Formats: sequence, C-alpha cells, structure tokens
Amino acid sequence: MSNSLIAMEPKRFDAYEQAVRDSGGQLSALSPEVEALIWTDYSRPDLLRETLDGNPQLRWVQLPFAGVDAFVEVLDRDLVFTCAKASFSQPVAEHALALTLALSRKIPTRVRANAWGEKFAFSLFDSNVLIVGGGGIAQQLIDLLTPFGAHITVVRKHPTTMPGVERVVGMEQLDEALPTADVVILACSLTPETDRLFDRQRITRMKPSAYLVNIARGRHVVLPDLLKALDDGIIAGAALDVTEPEPLPEGHPAFGREDLIITPHTADTKAQVIELFSQRLRENVAAYLSGEPLVGTVSRELGY
Repeated sequence: MSNSLIAMEPKRFDAYEQAVRDSGGQLSALSPEVEALIWTDYSRPDLLRETLDGNPQLRWVQLPFAGVDAFVEVLDRDLVFTCAKASFSQPVAEHALALTLALSRKIPTRVRANAWGEKFAFSLFDSNVLIVGGGGIAQQLIDLLTPFGAHITVVRKHPTTMPGVERVVGMEQLDEALPTADVVILACSLTPETDRLFDRQRITRMKPSAYLVNIARGRHVVLPDLLKALDDGIIAGAALDVTEPEPLPEGHPAFGREDLIITPHTADTKAQVIELFSQRLRENVAAYLSGEPLVGTVSRELGY
C-alpha cells in the first residue's frame, strides 16, 4: 500500500497534515484514486455521508473523536472506520478527577464564601467509586485513583477483568451497584442503551451523600431531572463537563449553584486534541500503509 493516497476533509490543520507525511502517507485532494479519508469535522455527519456516497473506492475512514454517535448512520458501510478512542483519555481522566476533588471539598461553596463557614470534606481515600464505561478514559481514571486506595467498580457492556478494579459488572447490574457508590463517574460511549441513562429514577438509586460526575456525553444525564434531584437532596452534588443541550444558554438554572459544577466541555482543549489526534494519525497511517492492524477500530455492532 505504499502508493496509497489519503484525503483530509473538510477542515485542514498543519499538524494533521504533518502527521500524515511523517508516517509516509501521501496527501491528496479527494479523487477516485484516494482510498483513505481522514474526517476532521464532528459536526458534519451529513457531509460525510454525501462524501462516502460519491466515493465508493474508499477503504478506510478515520473519524475525529472518541465518540462516534454522530456518525451512526454511516457505520454500516463496507469499509473500515477508526475513531480516536483512547487518544484523549489522559486529559479527560484528569478533568474527571479534578471535578471529583472539587466536589468532595465543596470548592464551589468556598470560592463564593465571604465568611469562614462550616467545615466539610469527603475523602476519596477508601471510598467507593463507580465508573460507568470501561474504555481508555476509565482505565486512565483508575490509574489516577490508585493512590487514593479507592474501591473501584466498573460497569460496562461486556464485563472483563480490568487492572486496579475490585469488581467489573455488566450494564444490567448498574442499579444494583449504585446505592453503595460515593462517587459515580460517567465515562461511557453514547449508545441507545446509555442515552438518558441517568434520569430521576436512576439518580434516586444513589445515596444522599453521593456525587455524580459526567465527562462523557451530555445526553447521558437528563438535566432537568438532575436539577430536581439536587433541589430535593437526593444526591449531594454533581459536576458536568458535557450537557444537553450544549452549550447551555446564558441564565440557565444549572448555572450558579453551589451543588453543581459546570465546565464548558473543556476536559480536552483544542490544543490538546490537535496534539493527541496527530499522534493517532501517525499510528494509523503507518499501520495502514504497512498492512498492520489499525488502532481504535469502530465496532458496527457496539456502535463505538
């Protein structure tokens, strides 16, 4: 495949182009001779569909982010799709830990305080942490939590042993695992099974002292249900890096609460994404040209 041509559509970044060249790839405008496509715009699944319709010669498509929920309608085609799963795990896991620590020490309350106030702290040491999702972000987060001696349970679609985890269970056991968790962290892909996963009914299964952290997809959490649960004292607090809708409109009732931290989808920044996705391109372009297995292959059956 040494003479394979690779197109990059629709946004071009110098770092991505350099990554392709560093790996021996030849960049080209999209044409009937091009067999590999690097797709860089998550917001245009319609344009990707049109592009694939007009280019049946394509054999491999690299998608830009870990989640592929926007591209579900094109994944049934007879070609290989790869995504960026596990590429951005480190900064996203770091953000999840930061949000958890901020909640556990009531940082939103303290940064607003103009008086000494009451003492409060929840410690991650020896706590019960439930992670929903078993991919790269979850594994990075498990590594970060190891020094705290936390008791970690992972809920995932296909339960398999994971390093540093006391228990791995299937999605059907989520409700059973929730009542003992001190912190619940969502790090799963968005699929029909996880869409609106945490509505009021499921949040109510958490204990009143527990915290919910979402660094995955906004549609995992029904935001009005979460706000009502916080109002009613169902759980102690929450932190969201992603929301539905996104961005939240100015003046939304989710803003300004001491029991809810919202960050504007900044678990990974543009600079981080460019650097880490460039590395994924180097890996996959080199693998494609040499006929080796690609990294981050998307499963049509699983949807991620």
